[in-house]
Amino acid sequence: QVQLVESGGGLVQAGGSLRLSCAASGLTFSSYVMGWFRQAPGKERELVAGMRWTRASTYYDGSVKGRFTISGDNAKNTVYLQMNSLKPEDTAVYYCAARRGVVISAEYDYWGQGTQVTVSS
Repeated sequence: QVQLVESGGGLVQAGGSLRLSCAASGLTFSSYVMGWFRQAPGKERELVAGMRWTRASTYYDGSVKGRFTISGDNAKNTVYLQMNSLKPEDTAVYYCAARRGVVISAEYDYWGQGTQVTVSS
């Protein structure tokens, strides 16, 4: 049984930083791609960052490129999202997800429960 558990969300002032963690169990990282999504109130869920363990390739949405960094620790089965220079528009529930195949997709197979990130101005 696959489980993804996020942590690290919270309230931060604009310009600040947060690091989200996603602890995974029940899957072999090398067989999956990992993504971080977010959903703000009244908006659709969007993929903000993703990574493929093999080839060590990453993807970032234009709105976060240069500010967010996705990384992983294979030994700990954990994926991270380092978020710097946070803006009020980054406020959302952030979800960790996993799938086989391509990174850029809205159709991920496994999802965490989400963690709230609130950026105050």
